[in-house]
Amino acid sequence: MKFSQMLTKRFKDTPADCQIASHIFMIRGGYMKNVGNGIYSLFPITKRITAKIEAIMREEMNRIDGQEVLFPVAMPASIWKESGRYDSIASELVRFKDRGGNDMVLGMTHEEAAVHLARETADSYQQYPFMIYQIQTKFRDEPRARGGLIRVREFTMKDAYSFHTSKEDLEQYYARCHKAYERIFARCGVPEVISVKSDSGMMGGKVAHEFMLCTPVGEDSLVVCSDCDYRANMETAECIYDELGGDAKPLEKKYTPEQKTIEDVCAFLGEDINRSIKAVVYQKETDDSCVVAFVRGDVEVNETKLRNLVKSELYPAQELEKFGLNAGFIGPKGISDKVTVVYDVSLKTSAYFSCGANEENYHYTGLNIARDVGQVEYFDIGKAVEGGICPTCKKHSLTLTRGIEVGNIFQLGDRYTSSMGMKYLDKDGTQKTPIMGCYGIGVGRLAAAVCEAHHDDYGPIWPISIAPWQVQLCALRSDDSEVRAYADKLYEDLQAAGIEVLYDDRPVSAGVMFSDADLSGIPVRVVVSPKGLKNGTVELSTRDKSFMDKPEKDAALECTIKLVKGMLAEMNI
Repeated sequence: MKFSQMLTKRFKDTPADCQIASHIFMIRGGYMKNVGNGIYSLFPITKRITAKIEAIMREEMNRIDGQEVLFPVAMPASIWKESGRYDSIASELVRFKDRGGNDMVLGMTHEEAAVHLARETADSYQQYPFMIYQIQTKFRDEPRARGGLIRVREFTMKDAYSFHTSKEDLEQYYARCHKAYERIFARCGVPEVISVKSDSGMMGGKVAHEFMLCTPVGEDSLVVCSDCDYRANMETAECIYDELGGDAKPLEKKYTPEQKTIEDVCAFLGEDINRSIKAVVYQKETDDSCVVAFVRGDVEVNETKLRNLVKSELYPAQELEKFGLNAGFIGPKGISDKVTVVYDVSLKTSAYFSCGANEENYHYTGLNIARDVGQVEYFDIGKAVEGGICPTCKKHSLTLTRGIEVGNIFQLGDRYTSSMGMKYLDKDGTQKTPIMGCYGIGVGRLAAAVCEAHHDDYGPIWPISIAPWQVQLCALRSDDSEVRAYADKLYEDLQAAGIEVLYDDRPVSAGVMFSDADLSGIPVRVVVSPKGLKNGTVELSTRDKSFMDKPEKDAALECTIKLVKGMLAEMNI
């Protein structure tokens, strides 16, 4: 490709709404153009990158016996009503009516479509297991589109769906797909991506993993053990607490005027905050009923854990008085029977606590839950913290970091097959319900994540496996007849040898040309200049500055091919 013919536009300055590297460089470098909130058109340079990512995905999905299909973007709402998600998913799902007045949706994921495709076809145990996948456009009316291609509303995704006759078979295939994902990310140039246990969210199922690229600009919080291989999303990270020790104390009610925050109360009473009970109050979206979460004073409520426990979305409670609650003085002894109470496991660590007395201006000290409240059930609803206890190795070795989710896998079980009536005839002659797994990777998000992982102050440094071109050929002073003739010939010879080349043949200054080359991020650069040709050499280097040489001009073709093939070999391509 000749740069002079390529549809693109470069920008010197950083747009005001760009905050992270991938967004900055992909706008400045002419990779994409904003069409609307979270919606982009992709220029040729980006389409070449995403096409290579898609090719790697296809190879790895085919390698684990995947069969490529294609589901529709627009679907009748009837199949989403069958699964129950038409009503359970909020405004992220785009609903509309066609000209005939029929309810329709835009696909934000395709579990329903996968079951619809397979349920009348895979009707015998002999057809199982199988996996179908697609690479398709989806639309999710994301309320907080940000970061360029990191979080968008319209996106391309590779999503796969496997069908099985047993839990053991699903688990075995899940492990195969996990390894396939590791290969995909390694081949795309980000082998540092880690998998973490995650919440299944709207997808359903009990086992799920997210694949995360650790980076300070990530929007997900991760919990990682520095001493073992424990890794989890903050939403699911298990919390373990040291026993505080101590003997039970007598229960005393104390006057605490105007002391409402946990910090104020503890200071007023002279109690340690980890010997106090904090109340956090919510209401369920399903029925507006009230939920009171009791946690130790130094623990924060993990709302995802709590939401999964009570099986409802939650929002901060309002008008506490109507639930018999006294704001700032809520405690477990004598609490109103109008609320659902959840106790965190952190409250098992001490024989006594201070807490609200459910009376204006009064708190208790010396509260022993078993003695003063009764036998209660404890649940893990807390947030993991830096230096917390690892659930695996039991050391105080947890660290918190940030990450970009670049893929996810779920063991869905029979959530969709059962609700949508999918059956198969088993070998014993009975009708049974298959179970499913699903596996997704966002194509554009992965491209942006690679840019986040591999860039410098001047632009992306694309891994050769997904780079838009393998070589950038820069003809300095293309108006010089000798430079032009040599560069034209080298361009033709490299292409004939199967090397992908972006040939910058424009009559622009060296500064402009090199700046644009940095923004292109192409891994190998060949510079042809009047000065170099006068000395009988060209300049050969890599974008990451790990290699630079000045081979004789007659050897430039061979040296460039050797460098490209060596870089490909390093990535096992």
